Amino acid sequence: MSDIQEDIFTKDETVDYKGRPAIRKKTGNWKACPFIIANECCERFAYNGMATNLVNYITTHLNMGNAAAAIVVSNWSGTCYVMPLFGAFVADSFLGRYYTIAIFMLIHLLGLSILSMSTSVRELKPSCSNAVCDPTNLQTTIFFVALYMIALGTGGIKPCVSSFGADQFDENDESEKKSKSSFFNWFYLVINIGALIASILLVWVQMNVGWAWGFGIPAAAMLVAFFNFIFGTKLYRIQKPGGSPLTRIAQVIVASFRKFGTKVPENKALLYEISDKSAIEGSRKLKHTDQFSFLDKAAVQILDDKFSMSPWRICTVTQIEEVKSIIRLLPICASSIVFFAVYGQMSTMFVLQGNTLEPHIFASFTIPSASLLIFDTISVIIWVPIYACLIVPIARKFTGNQRGFTQLTRMGIGHVISILAMLCAGFLERTRLNKVKELNIYDSSEYVPISIFWQVPQYFLIGAAEVFTSIGQLEFFYDQAPDAMRSMCSALSLTTMSLGSYLSTLLVTIVTYATTRNGQPGWIPDNLNEGKLHYFFFLLGGLGLISFLLYLKVARWFTYKNADHL
Repeated sequence: MSDIQEDIFTKDETVDYKGRPAIRKKTGNWKACPFIIANECCERFAYNGMATNLVNYITTHLNMGNAAAAIVVSNWSGTCYVMPLFGAFVADSFLGRYYTIAIFMLIHLLGLSILSMSTSVRELKPSCSNAVCDPTNLQTTIFFVALYMIALGTGGIKPCVSSFGADQFDENDESEKKSKSSFFNWFYLVINIGALIASILLVWVQMNVGWAWGFGIPAAAMLVAFFNFIFGTKLYRIQKPGGSPLTRIAQVIVASFRKFGTKVPENKALLYEISDKSAIEGSRKLKHTDQFSFLDKAAVQILDDKFSMSPWRICTVTQIEEVKSIIRLLPICASSIVFFAVYGQMSTMFVLQGNTLEPHIFASFTIPSASLLIFDTISVIIWVPIYACLIVPIARKFTGNQRGFTQLTRMGIGHVISILAMLCAGFLERTRLNKVKELNIYDSSEYVPISIFWQVPQYFLIGAAEVFTSIGQLEFFYDQAPDAMRSMCSALSLTTMSLGSYLSTLLVTIVTYATTRNGQPGWIPDNLNEGKLHYFFFLLGGLGLISFLLYLKVARWFTYKNADHL
């Protein structure tokens, strides 16, 4: 094939929807991104539309207390962010990202449809009288079945969609490579617009029109998202699945232990590698690194009568470096868990705190506490262009880095901002409790005369932290993932969010147990006027500081991957 012919096609081995080599000018790049981004915008609108106010639905219609409802939401949110490991495995091993997204979107749509029916069909929705609901076991079961179908559906979409969008840019083309870096910023911006509309529109609908419409509209939005995604099929560049990443990881570990007593040669060029392109479908070869040298034993060739080329006995350097890349990413995941526990408070403790504050705007209009999540989204929408157009050019002059900051530095800044958010929430809660004592307000249904808009700074700070940490982590895990493990590494990033939710559940459980002994109301009682919620916020702030110090050590230790061009 001549150089002119080769230039017609992409150089990253992507194909079109018919499995043919992708033509550079007809596929991918920014022309394909509107369908992917619009799809995710609708999906985020649907997800946030039902998730933002979920804690209020559970307390009012499933008759659960504040702490129990917060635990239910945290556990479900955690499941939403751990299921991507399954979705990523399916995508990287069998279906590829395109088909995985399409199939799991249908599962997500089915879950939302059942959830909508559980609030609109008479036999399925809880019966309520005088603002007190009495759900049957069947009604509660159907609600949770729908909820966890949504978790499964979103789990298949989340690890694939950002990576699928980034797949539309060829890393071997310098102009497209630069566009890929911008893609993550604008991708995150647009999906937050979907979340913003959901926070404004759907929360109001749920609180003022009804939950049937409040959950039915997200189902309709998901249907639009599905057809929009399918409509762009002819423009997509599709990366072929490279086979099971878990199998390749297991092969390296088994081969290393089989050669436990084998010495690794000083000359690393003697380690086994295929001379041509990588044996892994759609993956570039990775150069040897010195970390975790024990794994290098898997690439040592033993030429004796029993020698076999079985992948369970000998692995390529690229395969070994894949495993090393995953190991390097795990501490980054672990050091971000507290950050995402802080992030999760927006849909639990911030909402419960907001329920006690004065919600009236003018004389007759009230703003639901869950709607204040819009200020997190507004913050993201403001900070993304500021970061991309102002902060990066200024930082570039001082650091010499094309991105302004390294991805690890960017993520670290977000960690610090998240600590400030918790301090802000804690000081507001302490001020609120002082006002409660001053005015002798003990009825939880009576609003404390402090405007709910005093919560805006804590939401705004978390939004700023997202722009630094969440977007930085999204880009970092895509860049540092082996080519054939990008969905799985995106899932690892999302699993950090899951573990943050589960950490929040654990903390609420421990705090509730420890502070309610001897008849005490505890830090997080049903009547927050009798509690000490600010202690919980300060606890998260303190854990965030410890986590940030650990993150600094991990970031200094990290070694970036070194890949060949295809």
